[in-house]
Parts: sequence; structure tokens; C-alpha cells
Amino acid sequence: MALIVLAADKGAPGVTTAATALGAVWPRPVLLAECDPSGGDLAYRLPGDDGSVLNPGRGLLSLGAVARRGLHAELIYEHTQRLVGGLDVLAGLTNGEQAAGLTWLWGPLGRAFAALPQADVLADCGRLGLHPQIGDLVAEADQVVLFTRASLDHVAHLRERLSLIGRKVGIVVIADPRSYRSSLEEIRRIVSGWDVAFVGGLAYDPKGAELLRGQWGGRLDRSLLIRTARELATRLATQLAAGGETAAPPAVRRAKREPEVRS
Repeated sequence: MALIVLAADKGAPGVTTAATALGAVWPRPVLLAECDPSGGDLAYRLPGDDGSVLNPGRGLLSLGAVARRGLHAELIYEHTQRLVGGLDVLAGLTNGEQAAGLTWLWGPLGRAFAALPQADVLADCGRLGLHPQIGDLVAEADQVVLFTRASLDHVAHLRERLSLIGRKVGIVVIADPRSYRSSLEEIRRIVSGWDVAFVGGLAYDPKGAELLRGQWGGRLDRSLLIRTARELATRLATQLAAGGETAAPPAVRRAKREPEVRS
């Protein structure tokens, strides 16, 4: 279906939390993939569908061990796990040293993600610039989304990244709810001369982020984090549909055995 790369520049403001929130409310079938060469922490941050701890050895590392013989889309699901709430994930590397032996993987992985027939892929690539080889995966993306905050240092790094990335991107501002609209407008003004597809927002919501760590239910569905993630997910999925039917606003993704949460 589609590959959406989620990333940031220096500071990486909450990319993993944002990626998880978007995956939880994505209006189409979706796979969340941790693709940060510096290492990921989903295996330690969120419980599995049965309440147990995810296996950190099953994911990108185990996939890389067998992918040298050929990486095809169907192989990816042999290395995924399911989070509480029903979100399928490809867990990332546990440390940056593991990336040294996988420099060849990113291009084939990006092509396999883009060719996945049954789901969109949200690829959490963390902070760009530290590992140039991740550019091979980014090049395969249907949409690149850069996250920032409306502060001077983050905006400076964002402008530098826009000058280096060489393609149209979307920008998402992690914004304080007290200045949410004004923060988005300020970033729109600052990047108005750049090749930017859109400027969207996601609420800075520490309480919602804590609920996202496993306490799935009505409180999470009503949090500012999920409400703004739902708006962003619907916007992205609708754009990717390229003229298809507009996606309905999604509810928080639940495990199949549990009732759907409605706001």
C-alpha cells in the first residue's frame, strides 16, 4: 500500500510516541516499523497483545538475519509482533551497534515496505542525519513527515533538514495545547518558501502518552494526543489514497477480542 516515513532532526521530539499514536488510530490496515538505526524501545515501552513483554530479538534484527537470501513483503510479517490494543509492529534494533552489520538492509527494506499489499507502513526513523544509509529507506517513501517543535532551536534544525532532504515533505508540530493554533501558524509562516506538502499538528500531551503505554480505553480515546493524532492520520491517509474515498475518522485500534472504543 503506502510507506510513510516519520522522522525528525536533532532532538527527535517524540517521534516514537507520535508514530504509536498514529498507528493506534490509522484508518486503514497498518504496520508500525521501528527503523531508527540508533535503536528502538517499543519492546520495552509497550506490552504485547497478551500482556507479556515483547521479544526484543524478534523484529528488524531477526529479519535482517534472513533477508540476505532475499527480502520480500510477505517475509516481514514472520518477524512482527502485536501490541496490546492490536497494533502490529516490527520491533527495532536494541542498540546502535547492531546497525553496523545492516547497512545494506535499508534500501531493500524500504522497497519491501512500499510493496506490502495488505497494509500501510509507518516507519519510525527517529533522528535523521546520524546514519546516512537510512536515506536508502527514506527514498522509497510515499510520504516523509518531519516532526518539530515551535522553538527556535528545533525550527533551525528543521530548516537545515529541509535544505538537505531534497524532496517534498509534510511537517508536524508537537505543540502545547495552550498555543496549538498559533504554533502551527508560526511554522507555516517560517516554511512558506520551502517545498512543504502540509503543516499539521499533534498535541504535546504527557498524560495521553502515558495512557498510550498500555492503558487502552475510553480515557485514551478522549486524550488530546489521540484526538489530534486521529485528525492527522485521517489527513495523511486521505492524501495517500490519491483521490480515493475519504477515510472515516478512526477509533483507537483495539485487539479483536475487545469491543471498539467510541468517543
